[in-house]
Amino acid sequence: MIAKANSDSPLPRGTLERISYIKQMLAELSQVARTERAELLVYLLEMAFTEAGDLLSGKSVTSLAHVNRNETGRVPMQSAGKVKFE
Repeated sequence: MIAKANSDSPLPRGTLERISYIKQMLAELSQVARTERAELLVYLLEMAFTEAGDLLSGKSVTSLAHVNRNETGRVPMQSAGKVKFE
């Protein structure tokens, strides 16, 4: 069953439905990982589940902001130079 999304959310309905579906799948995957005793996977899946819930409730919309994610942090970077393989 797909959870009902917050109707006051600034996110489009289609986005809310997809995130709700992802949240449902994360819950199922978390159970599989728990059965297999893959603790790190359980932790990561539960973190993603929590984030999906926050997105649906409107607590966290910044991770869905459509910005250019390839922009640098404007920190000057210098090349380490040539790497010599022997």
